[in-house]
Amino acid sequence: MKLIKIAFFVVLSMMYSCNSKTSEAPLVIFHAGSLSQPLQKLAAAYQEINPTQQFRMEPAGSLNTIRKVTDLKREADLIASADFRLIDEMLIPDYTTINIAFASNSMVLAYNESSKKSNEISTDNWIDILSDETIRIGASDPNSDPCGYRTRLSLQLAGKMNGIKQLDEQLLRGSRYHERPKETDLIALLETHTIDYFFIYESVAKQHGLSYLSFPDSINLSNVDLNDWYKNASIRVRGASPGESIQINGEAIIYGLTVLQNSSNTAAAWDFVAFILDPALGGEILMQSGQKPIYPAKINTQQAVPEAIRNKTILLN
Repeated sequence: MKLIKIAFFVVLSMMYSCNSKTSEAPLVIFHAGSLSQPLQKLAAAYQEINPTQQFRMEPAGSLNTIRKVTDLKREADLIASADFRLIDEMLIPDYTTINIAFASNSMVLAYNESSKKSNEISTDNWIDILSDETIRIGASDPNSDPCGYRTRLSLQLAGKMNGIKQLDEQLLRGSRYHERPKETDLIALLETHTIDYFFIYESVAKQHGLSYLSFPDSINLSNVDLNDWYKNASIRVRGASPGESIQINGEAIIYGLTVLQNSSNTAAAWDFVAFILDPALGGEILMQSGQKPIYPAKINTQQAVPEAIRNKTILLN
C-alpha cells in the first residue's frame, strides 16, 4: 500500500510539473514560525518537481511577519500567517486583496521529562500545577505572535470555565514567566530547563517530539463550531503601524496565505500556492507535519486568482 501511495504521488507530481510556472528568482516567503518545518518540506518537495525554483524564507511571529511589509516596507511574494484574520486586518486592501484559509491547529501545553510535576499533570489539575510559584512557564509575545495572544485567550476561557478571574494575568507574570517573540523560540528554553511548561501549537509539539497536554475543545481553539463561545475571550495587540492597535476576539485557529500585489514572481508564487492546496501533494506534507489542512481551502474572493486556485478553493461565508 505504501509503494502504491508513493507511486501515486510521483505520477501526480509529474502531471503537476507539466503546468508549473517556476522562476529562477527565489520566492520570498515571510511566514509564521510554526510553519517553518512544514514550509521547508513543502519547498523541498516542490523543488523535486521544479529544480530551478529557489526559496528565501523568513520566520517570525505572524504580527511581526506582516509588519515587515506594512511598517518596514519590505518586499515579499507570499505571506503565510498563523491567523488568517491578520491578513484581513493588516494587509487588505493596500497590499493584497486575497486571503486563503488553508490549515487549522490546536493549543496545547508542552513539557518534557525534566519538567517539574510532569508525572502528575493532567486535564484535571493543570491549573493548580501552573499556579505553583516554583513552576516556570513560557509563552510567546502577544504583540508579535498569534500563539502569544491565543495562549491568553485559552487561559481566559479556562478561567471562565473554572470561575477564576484573569487566569492569564495570574499565570503569565513575574520572574517565573518567560516570554519570547515567537512560539518556536521557547523550545530552547525547555531543552535548557529554563522553563517547565509552555503553550504551543499541537503541530509544533509533534514536529519536535515534545510531550504535551491536550486541552478540551472549549479551551484549545480548535473547533469552528465553538466560535461563539471563544468570543468570550479577547485581547488588544499592536497593529500594523506604531501607535495602532487591534482587538483580537477568541476564534478557532485558522492559518492564512496570500500572494502580495507587488510580488515580482506572481506566476511562480501562485504555482507554489496551488501545490500547497493540493490534497495529494502539499496536503499530505502538511498532515505529516502535524498541521491540519482545510479541504477545500476557503478564499475570500475568487476574482483575479488563477484557475488552479479557484478549483481548489470555496468562498468564505
